[in-house]
Amino acid sequence: MKQNFHTTNRYPADLPMTPLVPIQLSAHEPVIWCKLEFLNPSGSTKDRIARHILGNAFEQGRLNPGSTVIEASSGSTSIAMALVCAQLGLRFIAVLPEGVSNERVLMIRAYGGNIHFVPKEGGIPGCIREAERLGAETGAFLPRQFSNPGNVAAHEHGTAREIVEQIPGHLVDAVVSGVGTGGTLVGLMRGCSSAGHVQRAFLARPVDLSIEREQECCSFSCSIPGVMESVSELFQESDYLDLTTIEVPDQDAMETTRELIRLGFPVGPSSGLNFRAALIAAESVWPAKIVTVFPDRMERYFSTGLFRPFWGCETQSQPAEHPVLCLS
Repeated sequence: MKQNFHTTNRYPADLPMTPLVPIQLSAHEPVIWCKLEFLNPSGSTKDRIARHILGNAFEQGRLNPGSTVIEASSGSTSIAMALVCAQLGLRFIAVLPEGVSNERVLMIRAYGGNIHFVPKEGGIPGCIREAERLGAETGAFLPRQFSNPGNVAAHEHGTAREIVEQIPGHLVDAVVSGVGTGGTLVGLMRGCSSAGHVQRAFLARPVDLSIEREQECCSFSCSIPGVMESVSELFQESDYLDLTTIEVPDQDAMETTRELIRLGFPVGPSSGLNFRAALIAAESVWPAKIVTVFPDRMERYFSTGLFRPFWGCETQSQPAEHPVLCLS
């Protein structure tokens, strides 16, 4: 029987529109328009695809209260899926690579989700294979964020539409985004272009130039989780000949993230990557209205290298079991 998920007491009909704000790091740098997606309920832009994919499946009767959802994700999508499943009365299993930050594990479990770890050597492709295996065994619903067109549609009809409505003059000259599944970048390009906007699009790619290795790794970077060499069926760089790729060293992306935090934007590393890439893009398109996205919040990165400078006193080389607050 078809269910109407909008009628549940725990599930609001629509997400509130996230702000689009102009940010300038210093007086001599350009203004970048930033979509504050970290203000979504679970703390990331992945709320959009979780609500879109699971909400549609619920309305179509492919999901019912008590159904099981299984998704492969390095963290943010699983957190968003866990939240929406909690609101819809669904069971959730996240398939994660070993080594993801403990904060994300705790958030998923707090929403009632279960976690199935796979060896980190297999990365996201290994997680996808394991999710498919578990789904075949159990008959669970698989959102398949790396191949589900609903991923792109959520950003095309949600994020991009909001940006066009919010930006002064309703004009977007360029969009900048990193790529994990590719849903955000493709959705922004399609949504803004269909409204007669976006002359340029830029892909932000992190580059690991250090010998220090974080616990989470993708093909390009070990410090910017969620940004990887595409395993997605939704985005292939070769299909977008007008797309310009901007490489940003990890160190620059991380320091930019810390600058944004100091300005009062509680963001994760992918936001620093996107903002730094937008500043580089501005060199070729300025003056223009350049838009990027702040995908998630800083809390899920407390135990990662992003917060190493803040773990404790200057003499500490690693976080204590109970970190010390230094007031000097």
